[in-house]
Amino acid sequence: MGEVQDLSNVPTDVLLCDTFTQVPEDGNAVYLLLTRTQLFIQSLSAASAGSTQTTFYLSDCISCRSFRGKDPKDIGGYCKVIFYPLRGMLGATSYRQRISRTFRTEASRDREQNLNLAKTWAQKICQLSYEQDHPPLLPSPARFLVLLNPRGGTGKAFTLFETHVMPMLTEANAHFTLLVTERPNQARELVQEQDLSSWDAIVVMSGDGLMFEVINGLMERSDWAKAIKTPLSILPGGSGNGLAASINHYSGHQQVTGTKLLTNCAFILCKGYPGPLDIVSITTASQQRIFSFLSLAWGFISDVDIESEKYRFMGYARFSVGTLVRLTALRTYRGRLSYLQSEEMGSALNIPDASNSGNNSSSDSMEPQLLEDSLLVPLDQPVPSHWHTIEDQFVLVLALYQSHLGAEHFTAPMVKGPGDGNIHLFYATSRISRTSLIKLFMAMEKGTHLDQEIPHLTHVPVVAFRIEPSESTGVMTVDGEVIECSPVQGQIHRGLGNIITIGQNT
Repeated sequence: MGEVQDLSNVPTDVLLCDTFTQVPEDGNAVYLLLTRTQLFIQSLSAASAGSTQTTFYLSDCISCRSFRGKDPKDIGGYCKVIFYPLRGMLGATSYRQRISRTFRTEASRDREQNLNLAKTWAQKICQLSYEQDHPPLLPSPARFLVLLNPRGGTGKAFTLFETHVMPMLTEANAHFTLLVTERPNQARELVQEQDLSSWDAIVVMSGDGLMFEVINGLMERSDWAKAIKTPLSILPGGSGNGLAASINHYSGHQQVTGTKLLTNCAFILCKGYPGPLDIVSITTASQQRIFSFLSLAWGFISDVDIESEKYRFMGYARFSVGTLVRLTALRTYRGRLSYLQSEEMGSALNIPDASNSGNNSSSDSMEPQLLEDSLLVPLDQPVPSHWHTIEDQFVLVLALYQSHLGAEHFTAPMVKGPGDGNIHLFYATSRISRTSLIKLFMAMEKGTHLDQEIPHLTHVPVVAFRIEPSESTGVMTVDGEVIECSPVQGQIHRGLGNIITIGQNT
């Protein structure tokens, strides 16, 4: 064992310490120290006399394994550890980046003893990296059903899965079955019929549309109360990616897009755990029941979302182009907006918590009751007298329950987790100017729009709402999917679903 140059910064709670050589770094000798939370690497090379030690947090580790050398004459034992720490260059936005280190030990002339030493390190690193996460991770190895929409966004989801996600899942020893959807509603039908006990989580790689299918398919099962508790995970593979951006935010990451966001979300899948996901129950005038995880939009935002479909080849930039096009011919919509404020419900604390639904049934054979919207009355009746009502000419109405409306739209920065328990209602009347709208959407990228003075834009946290358009000529969307433009209402069900997150902000 070589002499350590300077370990003055290393904690005293060292569990393992040994000398290895780092390969293929010219076989430089290194001194490894392992604590409960960190791996310290100190070079013993004379050439690195002035260098500082390298430190990795075990919470960033997704894999560690031991193995023999390929050469039968090689008596060394090997240990390879893979981290995804947050890194950024020269003040740039940080994101998860893969770092692999391989170490070789030849502490003995006995090949088995060297391998056993490498195994001891690998097993201890795996154990400790698992223990960094609380509540516990999913079962190991985890079993994932991956649903992928190859037509989402710019149509590169399958290639991105192969190049960015599959290697990480393989390194993390996760087992997965990939199903590439071939038509609309295929995922919805599949989760309606699938034996969900075969999987620890359902992973969706697409935009928000495929997750919409999955959640509504789960809620249409006879055992919906149990099925909706199946942990879900989102990997961005579409244009909007609002839920993926929100999960990325809740997990303590900076706002990123493209493959950086994908890598962050894949890391969350490998290292995260199920946490509560709010779901909003929406009822239309035709008595259609829809379950939403992200948003309902009417007016400007839904117009841009749907009309920019022709620019889908541009990826997320389609929304910027669509916004500019729609600003040149701004539309307004007459209607009535009603809502029940969160503060009038004790910040949503008096709403029945749905996080335990499906876990208290006395018999699996019993037919579960339908999910009750206890705050709503039928659409053909007036809203309760204690609700607030505004009748006006609207430019936009947005009900949002996550932090991000899209990958570059940090619309509700006050939301700290997917089980926040509030619907954040934004609306702008026809008195808002085009200049104010431009200011709004530019500031929304960084989430600073609520700190600025934007006349005729209102934000209010609510737990239930109703929208009654005067005419049916506009566009309404739920999670980016078009619905009939007619009277519609919804209420939040706090923690009804489960979604995988690291949850640093929950």
